[in-house]
Amino acid sequence: MNRNMEEKLVKMPHMKDLEKITMEVCEVARQAGAYIRKEREKFSTDRVERKHAHDYVSYVDKGSETMIVEELRKLLPEAGFITEEGLASHRDEQMLWVVDPLDGTTNFIHGYAPYAVSIALTRGKEILVGVVYEVCADECFYAWKNGGAYRNGEAIHVGNVDINDALLCLQLPYNSNAYKPVVKELIERFYGNVGSIRMIGSAAMALCYVAAGRLDGYAERYIGQWDYMAGSLIVMEAGGRVTNYAGEDYFMEGDSVIAASQRVHPSLAEVIMETN
Repeated sequence: MNRNMEEKLVKMPHMKDLEKITMEVCEVARQAGAYIRKEREKFSTDRVERKHAHDYVSYVDKGSETMIVEELRKLLPEAGFITEEGLASHRDEQMLWVVDPLDGTTNFIHGYAPYAVSIALTRGKEILVGVVYEVCADECFYAWKNGGAYRNGEAIHVGNVDINDALLCLQLPYNSNAYKPVVKELIERFYGNVGSIRMIGSAAMALCYVAAGRLDGYAERYIGQWDYMAGSLIVMEAGGRVTNYAGEDYFMEGDSVIAASQRVHPSLAEVIMETN
């Protein structure tokens, strides 16, 4: 991207350039996904490292992040980075790329779908671009601010059922000691009172499934910005609502997310706020 376009984007985040950038980011995500897919064919658990208890990283996470950072630097040289594996950083840049090079690493290690590449572009309190590429199903979910949400070129929208018929995703974060009492209470409150409950192992994909109407609500705490930033924009552009666990619309600097359709979010958030 040339300097003039870059300067315009900083000043005018709603302009047509966001769509162009989104399409280019989709290609970056697909390239990283192709690398992940190829490495999975010959993957060995001998090369898995433990970051924290039950929180893993592999050379594939790092290889994917290196590839993504290199391509995004070409696309928008003046933007900084927030990345899960810490291979790039930021200072005082106005715009930041927020990158999870392999969301769902535990799923990946076990050959269990889904797992994904997640890339967002932010400016201050705005999420400008969100792209999530699911490797196993070859599905690219994406959105740009005020541009709608899409999956492989088709517009997507959140579901329209109420909480009694909702399919909810209640994830289990790595911080089990702190979250175990909360998730026990959530399951107690919702199990048997909603359509059903799932746990899929990827925050980015849970958000995209809400956006596409495959799930009706999702909640998780003790997650990083790279986990939820891109998917949150996709949910909002698909007509859903995203808040933190306190029910606040500004969630971008926190560690919790409630994402759901407009019909389900109030009931889901009410129970979560009572539980925390």
